[in-house]
Order: sequence, then C-alpha cells, then structure tokens
Amino acid sequence: MAFFARPTSTAVRITQPSPDDSSPGPSPRKDSVQRQCRNIVIYGHCKYQDKGCQYHHPPASPQDSPTPGLSHAINAPVFVPKATAQAEPLVASPPPASPPEPTYDAYDQFTYSDADAAAVDELTSGLDPTDHSFQINSSMDAHYFDDGQYPYVPPYDPSGLDSFYTHPAPFLRQPLNYLLYTSSLPEEYVQSTTNTHFIPPSSQLRQLLQSRSESIRTIAPPGTGLPDECQGYHSFVPLEQFSPGSERRKLGNWYSVVYRAIRTSDGRPYALRRIENYRLMHQSAFSAIELWSSIRHPNIVPVREAFTTKAFNDNSLVVCYAYYPGAQTLYDIYFKKQSSSNGTPSGKNQNTTPIPERTLWSYIVQLASAIKKVHDTGNPVRMVDPTKILITGQNRLRIGSCGTLDVLMHATPLDTHLLQQEDLTLFGRLVFSLACTNVNAWTAPQFQRSLDYMARVYSPEMKSLALYLIAKPTPVKNIDHLMEMIRPRVQAEMEEALLATDRLEHELLSELENARLVRLLCKFGFINERPEFALEPRWSETGDRYIIKLFRDYVFHQVDETGSPVVNMSHVLTCLNKLDAGSEERIMLVSRDDTSCLVVSYKEIKACLEGAFSDLARPSTTGVVPFQPAR
Repeated sequence: MAFFARPTSTAVRITQPSPDDSSPGPSPRKDSVQRQCRNIVIYGHCKYQDKGCQYHHPPASPQDSPTPGLSHAINAPVFVPKATAQAEPLVASPPPASPPEPTYDAYDQFTYSDADAAAVDELTSGLDPTDHSFQINSSMDAHYFDDGQYPYVPPYDPSGLDSFYTHPAPFLRQPLNYLLYTSSLPEEYVQSTTNTHFIPPSSQLRQLLQSRSESIRTIAPPGTGLPDECQGYHSFVPLEQFSPGSERRKLGNWYSVVYRAIRTSDGRPYALRRIENYRLMHQSAFSAIELWSSIRHPNIVPVREAFTTKAFNDNSLVVCYAYYPGAQTLYDIYFKKQSSSNGTPSGKNQNTTPIPERTLWSYIVQLASAIKKVHDTGNPVRMVDPTKILITGQNRLRIGSCGTLDVLMHATPLDTHLLQQEDLTLFGRLVFSLACTNVNAWTAPQFQRSLDYMARVYSPEMKSLALYLIAKPTPVKNIDHLMEMIRPRVQAEMEEALLATDRLEHELLSELENARLVRLLCKFGFINERPEFALEPRWSETGDRYIIKLFRDYVFHQVDETGSPVVNMSHVLTCLNKLDAGSEERIMLVSRDDTSCLVVSYKEIKACLEGAFSDLARPSTTGVVPFQPAR
C-alpha cells in the first residue's frame, strides 16, 4: 500500500554535491538549453532518435542508462507496510533547516506542478493526515481512482493471518441464501426437539420411519412352509412369533395367524389374518366385509377384502387389512410380561409403573370415537380387546380385525343393541385393565383392589367413567352419553392432534426440495462425456458444455497436494446448492492439463447447464437437431 501526502515543495530540489563527496557525478551535458528526450527517461531508448527527434539523446552507458520499466518507480511514494503504518502516524518529512537555493536542471524527470498540487489538495481535503484508512490498492492505477471508476474498498485486516500473507486482496463474503426455499412454521408452535403427545422428536421420528421401512422388507425365516402365492399375494411373513409350548391365540373358537404379504396388483404390503380350519357355508357372509370396507376412521384399521383358500393345506378364511409396520397390540405392550410360562395370564400386577393419566385419557377418547363411528352405522364393533387393538404410532390406537367375527358368526342371529351394549362393557374392562396394568383387574376377586388403586393414582373422573362402562346395560347407557362425559378430554385431544399436524407439516417442509440436487446430478450425467451428439463428437468439449465439464471436475475430481482424491461431501453439497440457487460467487475452473483457466460465477454455470440441457431435450420433443457440425 502507498500513501498520498502533500509534498513540502512543488518542485524537486537539486543541490550540488560537496567537494569531499567521492561519488561520481552526473555526466556533463552538451547543451543546457536542449531538453533530454522523455523516451530515454521512460523507455531507455528513442525509436525516433535518427528520424528527426529534436530532443537530446545522450550516449548510452552501463552506468548512466536508465533501466527500462523502472523509471515510473523512481519518484514513487515510499512503500509503508500496514503494520508499520498502524504503529506510527503518517507525517510528511520536515524541510531542511536551511535549504539551499534551488538550481533547476534541464534533466529534471518529473516535477510537481501547481495543477498537481491542487489535485492532491482536492483529493485529500477533509482528511486527517494521521488517519490510516485512506489507502489505495497498489494494484490499482491512480487515474482510475481519480476518475471515480472504482469505489473505495477498506483494506483487509491481515493481523490474524500468517506474516507471509502481509496484504491479501479484500474479499466480501456473499450470504448463502440457497436454503430459503420455503418458509417454516413459527418456532413457538413447532418444537422439533421436544417430545409431543403424538410425534416424537425429529431425530427419533426419522429413526422410527427408517425402522418401519426396514420391517416392510423383511423375509420369512426358513422352514415355515408358507405358500409362494395365494390369491394374488406373495412373500408371506408371519407377524406373530410363538415359542414352543405357548398357547396360541384364538378368535372365537378358531385359531388365527397374522401374516404380512405383498399384493401383486399394486406391490403394497398388507396384513392378512388367516382363520384356520374354517369352511364357509354361505357366500352371503362376505356382506359384512363389504360393510366394513366402506367405514373409514383414523382409529380403525381399514378392511380390504376376504377370501377362502386351500393354499395353507387346509380350508382357511383370509381377511385382508391395511398393514402398519412396527405396530404392536396393547396386550404385547402392557400385559405380555404378566403371562406365565404356559401362556396363561398370571393375574398378578407385575408392572409397577402406571400409565400416565394423559395417555390413558387419550386412549379412551380415541376408542370412544371409533366406537361411535361404528355404532352410528347401526353395527357393533365386537373387537374391543387388548389383543386386537394396535398401537401404530406414538399414542395412536387403531381397532384391528374388524369384520372377521361377523363372518365367523354369520349363521348365529344376534341382537345388534345387545352387541353394542357389550362393546361398552368390553370398553370398561379394558379401562380397568389399562389403569391397573393387569389384564384381570375387572374380575370379581380383584375388583375392589382395582378400585382402590385407581382412586389413589387417577382422578375421580377416571374411576366414574370405568364404573359407568362396566355397569349393567340401561336405556341411557350408550356411546353418545359417554361422549358427553369425556367432552373436556376431547378438546385436549383435538389440540394435540392439531399440534401433531403442524409438526408433520414442518417435517415435510424440510424434505420438500430434497430432490433438487439429484436433478442437477442427472443433468450433469446427460451432458458430460456424451459422444457424437448431433453428429458432433466434441459436443461436450466446446462452448458452454466445456464449462460444465470443468465445474464437474471442480466438484468431484479434486486432489490434494499428494495427488490423492479429495472425498468431501460438504464441498459437493455446498457447490451444488450454490449452483441450484445461482449464486453470484465466482470460482476458478482449471482444465486437467493446466492450460486453461476460467473465472465464472455459479449463476453463469447454471445458465450454461440449462442451455446445454435444453439442447439435449429439444430433439426428443420437436425432432430438430440443435446444430450441424462444421465442415
């Protein structure tokens, strides 16, 4: 950096050396009137010397001949390092005490005229001579600065850098706005790091979804003897594991097994409940499946279809339901540890941690909502059982296996009103079992003990609700009366459901543009290294395509100082995101043979990419070749 300061005089003072000075003096001039040619001063020679130049041309000698290219720096301002300038104030040199009488020589190279002094005064007016912020980049010509073509840029502070890099070029960091594609929800409504009632934190939610995706692709263990294909379903995997000697689960008087299978028509997984050794006597029994397939409720597992088959080496009834990966029954979560070694319930409360009341009220509200939906259609549920109710997510309940018992008991006429009253009774037994974490809490031997336990742990409303449900049927006992009793709890459940919707929307926004980088990579694959497109073998090596190729090398083919490949995913993602946003930041692209060097911005590279891809896409849509090869 150089500093401008007003000189002490408008002319260069030349003094005659003292007689005792042993240094050789200047060569005597031949003519004191004739001026020396400025070409000799500036360039060291004059090409018009023998062609009529009227100025004096002194003879060339190794001592007196000026060095070409260095005459500009003879009277240049003294270079002052910034570190020194910050430590010492910039002041002009004081004039000598008794200046001698100036003698103006005819060989004066540059003089400071009155116009030059006025220009410097105007440039430095209003500035403190000790202010070091008024600096000009030495790489910038002074007349450019005077003309106002370049704005003033404060110098970069190199105090934190190595001493070798004394004065690096100033660099302005551009803001990275390439992630601002969509606006997120307010932070006070979306707590992605906390565990809400229905949605776990973002990290656990991603892990949960990954585990569900993995469970869909599991295969059956060897030796199961399952059929390869059955009525358009294949890849059967049992969802219930039975240990040797354990009691198998029954549905009514029949043994049943649940499988996961893939449907051939759509490739989706489904849950198939198979009833073993059942022979269908009347085709009209499938009318119950048609009824249940039309019921849609968030707390009921949808029913797809039902059919009979002999693929399992017997007469089996198979009912198809929607499949929820990783789902577990209430019995497996809360009561399975209470079973004895022979598979029968022990009746002992082994789980000392009660279910939180907020969670239990949530279960009650969801089950009551599902029961009301079915009762409003004039049908009973008949599956309010802990072994048939699934937990498909965090605190999300769904009643499963609906319609199967209707098919099995089709030949037995029953009163619908009594069956709906039985649904409420089963509901009350389930509330007692969940509140006491004991599957037999509602039975006579443990009934009084269960009431005392509920009075100590839960609110009086919970105890009153359980007694209302388990009481004998009355004309006023119905699902509508139950919904009136739990109306305050329904409001809290609705708030949690809306909050879960906001959370899921926030998670969806974070994944909304996750395919943009894949689209860029696909375009690179279409454009780069494509031989003989439109009859031009070098199509990928010329014009805009060459810039794209160099950018591909800049992103993926970098090497370190030892020549080893640099595998840095952060570098790749940063470059692709800036390219997708069209940032104004500039980068330097170098060819593989180090013979070409281009400085371009991401915005220009993006324009080249779009143009080259349009050339490729145009023939596929219009059939027009974009260009012809040069002949």
